[in-house]
Amino acid sequence: MPPIPIDNEGDPRLAAYTSIREKDLTSGHGARFIIEGKVTLETAVRRGRFALESIFIADSRIEPLAELLARVPADVPVYTAPQSVMDKVTGFPMHRGVLACGLKGEIPDPAAFLESGVSAASTLLLLSDLSNHDNIGACFRNAAAFGASAVLMDAQCCDPLYRKAIRVSSGSTLWLPYAQGGTGLDMVNAAKAAGYEVWAMTPRTDAASLTSLPVPARLAILLGAEGPGLPDEVIAACRAVRIPMSEGFDSVNVATAGAITLSHVFTAAV
Repeated sequence: MPPIPIDNEGDPRLAAYTSIREKDLTSGHGARFIIEGKVTLETAVRRGRFALESIFIADSRIEPLAELLARVPADVPVYTAPQSVMDKVTGFPMHRGVLACGLKGEIPDPAAFLESGVSAASTLLLLSDLSNHDNIGACFRNAAAFGASAVLMDAQCCDPLYRKAIRVSSGSTLWLPYAQGGTGLDMVNAAKAAGYEVWAMTPRTDAASLTSLPVPARLAILLGAEGPGLPDEVIAACRAVRIPMSEGFDSVNVATAGAITLSHVFTAAV
């Protein structure tokens, strides 16, 4: 389908893109989400697992993106407008000039995901109570980089399909399988029932050192929120594991902790 020019910021076909900084499109059944930037759009088109509803780009980007736009399914409209109109629609300067609207669809909870047999993963990344979009995005990027087959999150985690989370993940939230729902303990119990050993990452001094443990055939790595960390009852249901650090220092950013642990497991498997 050739690009559809639009010259009015009030055009109803652009409703999903209106004031996107101020609203959350990801909530509720069949919710939409916004993709921002060339890299993430390319990921969505070439390997994304979510359907695209539409694409909205500045008219100056049509020619540079011609090859990518040729891969867009014929039933996905591509709207284009002058930069000034695009900025008015979105509510802030859209320097990248590239947006798309995706359809979230049904996201399973961790237990249903594991029971369905969708994942034959040897390594899972489990996230509990992570409310920071940067951390969620970085955790997904680390999971993709170090070979985790899926990410499971409890209901307290923020949505990995927020614009910023997608961008920070380098688009990996668009293709890496994930599930979300329930409590952290529910998620741990579901992973254990599916045959995974669960490592709860914690700075506790009585936890086993990461480098001292053999890597099991099926492993789930659990990360908790920065500050409070994982609740005692959740850690008690897992094997407590710590990352060795310099004396007097016992913690790093949650995404960094995930990267170190995932890299250790990935290297052990190579």
